[in-house]
Amino acid sequence: MKDTKILIADDDETLCYLLKEELVNEGHNVDTVYDGKDAIENFKRKSYDVLLLDLEMREVHGEKVLLYVKENHPSTQVIVLTAKTDVRTAIECIKQGAYHFITKPYEFGQLCLTIDRALEHRDLIIKNKILSSKINQVIPNSIIGESDSIKNVIKLAERAAKSESNILLEGETGTGKEIFAEYIHKNSARKDKPFVAINCASLPDQLMESELFGYEKGAFTDAKTSKQGLVEIANGGTLFLDEIGEMSLSLQPKLLRFLENGEFRRVGGITNLSSNVRVIGATNKNLMQEAENKNFRRDLLFRLNVITLTIPPLRERQSDVLLLAEYFLQKKSPVRSVKRLSEEAKKELMRYNFPGNVRELDHIIERAIIFSDGDLIQPKDLNIPKDDFDFSNFVKEDGSLVSLDELERSHIKRALDQYNWNRENTSRVLGISQKTLYSKIIKYNLK
Repeated sequence: MKDTKILIADDDETLCYLLKEELVNEGHNVDTVYDGKDAIENFKRKSYDVLLLDLEMREVHGEKVLLYVKENHPSTQVIVLTAKTDVRTAIECIKQGAYHFITKPYEFGQLCLTIDRALEHRDLIIKNKILSSKINQVIPNSIIGESDSIKNVIKLAERAAKSESNILLEGETGTGKEIFAEYIHKNSARKDKPFVAINCASLPDQLMESELFGYEKGAFTDAKTSKQGLVEIANGGTLFLDEIGEMSLSLQPKLLRFLENGEFRRVGGITNLSSNVRVIGATNKNLMQEAENKNFRRDLLFRLNVITLTIPPLRERQSDVLLLAEYFLQKKSPVRSVKRLSEEAKKELMRYNFPGNVRELDHIIERAIIFSDGDLIQPKDLNIPKDDFDFSNFVKEDGSLVSLDELERSHIKRALDQYNWNRENTSRVLGISQKTLYSKIIKYNLK
């Protein structure tokens, strides 16, 4: 079943009826309208993959419909249906964003071939949008690990992938939740559709809403054109919401509504659009506790955690440490000179408990590759942090205990200084989001 959504806009009702019958037989979902005004109204209510557009229609000309569609639904592929006398106009339409034109009368086989090519073009555009936000991100085709704990989660992930249910991935920062999300996507029926990821802690509330649901032209000062949101781009595929526990309470009801019926509104929009996506959320927080504390909506939690998978920390899968280290060495070393770990370096890695989990191991290996002198990595090249915690920091000069706020302020300041105030690295090591780190910097007036 192709399940492609097509709108036919042509004032020839007989042609519309016959063409719809043939396209439905090919496995497409087809709507028909007989005027440009009705075509625009349909696009205000829903999205289409392809528009078959006649130019000469009553009330609103096809060119105006084309301009509206390319401005508000840029990924929709428009195929102009035109008489031989209007070829010049059709060529102008291509300059304005139409994918192709076909002159009447046309062969149905030729039209089907053009539709298939238009859909391939559309998929390429969507993939480029997704790739542009994931530059240099490499996700393996399979999860690396031989420990029982990771094998059990992989089995559950494979079973969950076969369902259409929403999934919640729990686990500490750096355990590889996004890798599991993409693994689930690649093993699902949606594997040929987009996988789109967004970090809910990375943007302010208003920007997060417009990124997620898109916006209409004029919705705010810089909105000079309409923009599709990630829920539209991911249509048919999977939407991964990382650090969903950081999503603001003001945005949570809008996400809940989308999860309930697949409907949403762009920022500044007045009509409902729809998209069919499978949502995978990820968090390093206890969302049930967050719901008890009124920081997360309970009804949203129940919509998300139809299936819950807990990703084990690296310290609970010690037998995977050297497997992962070898993978990172192969991936990050120069092609002609893959570096190796000395036996002493391997022992050093096995002794460490990796509070930053797999992500920390990744960075340790990358740093060792850069700073090691030869092809053999030694313990000193790993630069693994030593346990130099001083318990005297708990006590003031007068013998009284320091408060938790004072202890937290001191610890965050020390981490910021150690990582030269790089918030991304500091938040990763502390196991909190960048948004939370920023709020702590403001709270403690750190400079």
